[in-house]
Amino acid sequence: MQERLKLAAFGGGLVVLFGAALGIGALVGEPESAPEHDMATHETHTAPSDETGLADSRSGYTLTDLTAPTAPNQAGPLRFRILGPDGAAVTAFTPQHEKKLHLIVARTDTTGYRHVHPVMDDAGAWSIDWNWSAPGSYRVFADFAPETKSGPLPLTLSRTVTVAGPVDLQPLPPPVRTANVDGYQVRMAGDLSTAGSELRFTVTKDGAPVTDLDPYLGAYGHLVALRGSDLAYLHVHPEGEIGRTPPGPEIAFHAQAPSTGQYRLFLDFSHRGKVRTAEFTAEVTGAPAAAGAHGHGH
Repeated sequence: MQERLKLAAFGGGLVVLFGAALGIGALVGEPESAPEHDMATHETHTAPSDETGLADSRSGYTLTDLTAPTAPNQAGPLRFRILGPDGAAVTAFTPQHEKKLHLIVARTDTTGYRHVHPVMDDAGAWSIDWNWSAPGSYRVFADFAPETKSGPLPLTLSRTVTVAGPVDLQPLPPPVRTANVDGYQVRMAGDLSTAGSELRFTVTKDGAPVTDLDPYLGAYGHLVALRGSDLAYLHVHPEGEIGRTPPGPEIAFHAQAPSTGQYRLFLDFSHRGKVRTAEFTAEVTGAPAAAGAHGHGH
C-alpha cells in the first residue's frame, strides 16, 4: 500500500450489500435504486470505474461468489473468490501491509464499519466468520494485489449486498475534531482538502500522550475515508515507517478528496494489544481535485 494516497472520485453509489450465505439468496447491484428491504435474488455486475473500488471487475480480475448471512444476528461465513484474467481463482497475492487481502465494510449511512482479514484456502476461496448487527445495504471492499509477471497489481474491487429487515438509517454526525473511544481521546488537526492536505491525529489516554502505540499491519495507524453521499472510498497509511517514526502520540497522513462534501473518517490504531477505531466527520470545501488524481488503498 502506498504511504501517500489520494482519494479517488466515485461515479456511483459505493454501497456494497452482502449476498446470501448457505445457498440462500444472492448479490444485488446498484443499491441506490433498490429499497433497503429489497431481497432480490438475481446477481448483477457494476460497470468498471477508474480506480475507484466501485467495480466488481477490473484489469481482468473479478470479485465473485460473495455470500454471507441474509439477516441480522444470523451467524455464518462470509465467502468470496477473486478470479483472474484466465477465469481461474487467484491464489498468488503479494502481501500489502502484512496481509494478502484487506476487507472493509460499511453500510450506506457509514455505520457498521469494519476492517477485517479473511483467510484463503488452497483453492482460492476466502472466508471469515460473519454476523450482521443491523439490516440495510452494505458495500464490501476487497483490497489486494495479485502477483503478475510485471509485479504486484494493487486493486480494489467491491460488491453490494442487502441484509433483510427494517432499516433505521442514521444521519451523518456533525463535524468534530475530537473522538473518544474506550478511554482514549483522539484529536484531529488539519483539514481534508480537494487540493491534498495533511491530517494529524494525536492519541491520548487519561490526559497523557500515548507514546507506545503498537505496530498494526506494518504501521501505527490506518485511515479510511468514506464520502457521506455515496461511500467514495480511501484507505491511507501514515507517513513514516515502523522503527523510524515515533510510536505516537501523533499519526500523520496525506490525502486528497475528489469533491466537496462531508466525509466520515475512521482511524484504526492499536495499543496494548487491542485495535480501536476513532471516528470523525470532516467537511471538505474548495475546488474539485484535478482529473486523474487517483490513489489506491493498498
